[in-house]
Amino acid sequence: MGLNEKDWDAGSKNLKKVQKTLEDKWKLVPAFLQIKGLVKQHIDSFNYFINVDIKNIVRANDEVKSDADPCFYLKYLNVAIGMPDVEEGFNNTKSTTPHECRLRDMTYAAPITVDIEYTRGTQRVVRNGLLIGRMPIMLRSSNCVLSGKSEYELSKVNECPLDPGGYFVIRGTEKVILIQEQVSWNKMLTEDYNNVIQCQVTSSTHEKKSRTILLSKHGKYYLKHNSMTEEIPVAIIFKAMGIASDQEIMQLVGIDTETQKRLAPSLLE
Repeated sequence: MGLNEKDWDAGSKNLKKVQKTLEDKWKLVPAFLQIKGLVKQHIDSFNYFINVDIKNIVRANDEVKSDADPCFYLKYLNVAIGMPDVEEGFNNTKSTTPHECRLRDMTYAAPITVDIEYTRGTQRVVRNGLLIGRMPIMLRSSNCVLSGKSEYELSKVNECPLDPGGYFVIRGTEKVILIQEQVSWNKMLTEDYNNVIQCQVTSSTHEKKSRTILLSKHGKYYLKHNSMTEEIPVAIIFKAMGIASDQEIMQLVGIDTETQKRLAPSLLE
């Protein structure tokens, strides 16, 4: 049964509302299931990986140089994931569907192609669309043939319209990646500990990870970082970043009376 506009607005407000106790947080579950469902996080995560993250990974390791001759190198210019297909003969492929892969005990996968640049003697050579492997494709993801199909179109390829997807077909068997609970990366998470708001950000790149916590103690604000052993007053952090005057710090944080009143003890420390 679908959601009407009133139910959608009510569910959205419940998800955005600050929840203080564990009991209140459990009340979010029905609203989350109504709006997000059980597999949306799988599909969104896979779409981000094949469209954005895999390019970032290649970009972070894009060049291979020879130890014997520094003039010789190989550089990845781009990487792309194609649409699912199967090999019917030497250098001969055709598009496929999840149903066909189930029946023929095949993997529902797509080609991974790259554009590369390398040196051959004194020449610079560029090759596009070079096949380097295959990527299993999640059903109902952006690269799946079922994406955006109507109920009639799904029935033509022997798929159930009520199947939400979010899984893979590997050698004819349906496989799902289990959900792993972990802290959300690069997002501000606020919690209420004994009526004191604490803000935590766990940052992650392909090179390193770090955790930063902004907390209030005795009416003053401090910053904790996983690379530091002690809590540092926020005023010192601002000054270390080159913001010398208290007035400039106030202007960056907020010029309203309530914000200045809360921040003043930290600047006077």
